[in-house]
Amino acid sequence: MATYVFISSPQKLNELIATLDKHPVIAVDTESDSLYSYFEKVCLVQISTPQTDYIVDPLAVDISPLATIFAAEHIQKIFHAAEYDILSLKRDYGFEFSNLFDTMVSAKILGWQKVGLGSLLEIYLHVKLNKKFQQYNWGKRPLSSQALNYAYMDTHYLHALRQIQLDELAAQKRLSEAQAAFKRLTRLTPSAKVFSPADFWRVRGVKNLSAEEQAVLQAIYIFRDDVARYYNIPPFKMMSDAAMCQLAQTRPKSVSALKKVRGIHRNVLKTHSRELVALLQANQPEASHHRRRNSRNGLTNAALARYEHLRAWRNAFAANRGVEPDVILPNDALKAIARLNPATVAELQAAGILGDWQFSTYAETIIEKLNRL
Repeated sequence: MATYVFISSPQKLNELIATLDKHPVIAVDTESDSLYSYFEKVCLVQISTPQTDYIVDPLAVDISPLATIFAAEHIQKIFHAAEYDILSLKRDYGFEFSNLFDTMVSAKILGWQKVGLGSLLEIYLHVKLNKKFQQYNWGKRPLSSQALNYAYMDTHYLHALRQIQLDELAAQKRLSEAQAAFKRLTRLTPSAKVFSPADFWRVRGVKNLSAEEQAVLQAIYIFRDDVARYYNIPPFKMMSDAAMCQLAQTRPKSVSALKKVRGIHRNVLKTHSRELVALLQANQPEASHHRRRNSRNGLTNAALARYEHLRAWRNAFAANRGVEPDVILPNDALKAIARLNPATVAELQAAGILGDWQFSTYAETIIEKLNRL
């Protein structure tokens, strides 16, 4: 028998919102279909109060009215690894967020060795989650009862985990740092899904190809994205990286030879095989951006030196504290500071790169490090 409340109608959603508005703390999670769709979407929203677990079906009811709950300052929303959920909900519904608590971020700040939800629940609450449905297709309907039972468990224990972490954050005097990190999560902004032909350099195995083969690979990469978009299938399911590299090397001259390559989706083989064979045989131009794109986001040599200097300090500081480096400062912030090269604390503050807590804690050290270069 289900122990959750399933919400799939406007009336039930309105009743849920009225209930949630009375709770100072709720737990939230989402499920999307990123493993099954080119254009992914939120397919479930799980919400737990201390007393009741709810599963909301966005494919059956417009969940836009939940905006008031997510934006409410008087309700704290507990997530585990909130970044993906927030970006997905902002992308699909334009929600704004306030007053968050992230159990994964807290675990990192506390220096816990394992930060995955399954590991945390097993270690601190002696609960073992069923991992069977981690790659489930949440976009299909109807959903199985077993899948729904799995879904609500992701929020059911977050209240208890939060309390354990709150106590430990207070004991370590890290609560202000955690709250600053949670606030940064609310400012995350989703990016539009943009395809770039130059991203073929990210394909596993590209560095093992010749220049000519890399050019062919880029053409295949573009072809794969076009077909994946048409069928609304993730590109990696349309054609694997290994298959693309094999095609770039062997360039099959017939449909029968093409079909011997493993890792190509049936839609390609059934409908687009001749098109792909013709593409493989066409004369290909030299691969664009033949050199691998700079992994430092186009930093000048001077800025790169500053970035590496700051990164070395950040990494050593994190290691001494026993946390991951991005708990101290993320790479994007270090790169922005390296580009700016502020000479004073006031100049760094005016740039708005750091949050209030980060600024008060690290600004003077950052300027000191830069001035020593």
